[in-house]
Amino acid sequence: MFELTLSFDNGPEPEVTPGVLDLLARENIRSTFFVLGHKIAGPAGRRLAERARAEDHWIGNHSMHHKVPLGEAADPAAAAAEEIDGTQALLGDLGRPERLFRPFGRGGAIGTHLLSRAALSRLAEGRYTMVLWNSIPRDWAEPDAWVETALAQCRAQAWTLMVLHDLPTGAMRHLERFIGLAREAGARFRQDYPPECVPIVRGRPVRPLDAYVNDADRPAA
Repeated sequence: MFELTLSFDNGPEPEVTPGVLDLLARENIRSTFFVLGHKIAGPAGRRLAERARAEDHWIGNHSMHHKVPLGEAADPAAAAAEEIDGTQALLGDLGRPERLFRPFGRGGAIGTHLLSRAALSRLAEGRYTMVLWNSIPRDWAEPDAWVETALAQCRAQAWTLMVLHDLPTGAMRHLERFIGLAREAGARFRQDYPPECVPIVRGRPVRPLDAYVNDADRPAA
């Protein structure tokens, strides 16, 4: 038996997200879609995010462009403003009252590249909750082989917060098989997050953040 929270990053995508939503509805699973700002700026992407919200999924902020981790930005303050608050402005009423933000991890890595001090300040001022992960089955890189990796990661821990991608890679063709196998293995699906994956809650750190923040732009004493 294990707990499993599904989340989907980098969408919405008209070719993929509707099928994911259809399947989650049939399986009675609620998840979080961490969307890219530039993908909800147009009407097609926004309609998909609106559908997801209407079907009781949570909508989170996953940055505007998903190109450079915030901890590696050449201009940390400008990047934090655009990538975090710019995307949140586009989300508008699609987002939850508790603003959810997931940083760009570049292949799912967790480290000091995730945040700059400027980004950390934006999260505090905007009262964001930062949602990380403890399962990256690399579905984007192994679209036909990620299911077995995902199941192994679930079995290795009591509560998994998995990152999948509603992108046109072909990986989501196997989502139904994964859900079925996870249920056979004793999965209990839920929508909330393991506490260890949420180091910032409503702008306040709930554990030390040194592992996530690049100090290079810390103001001089």
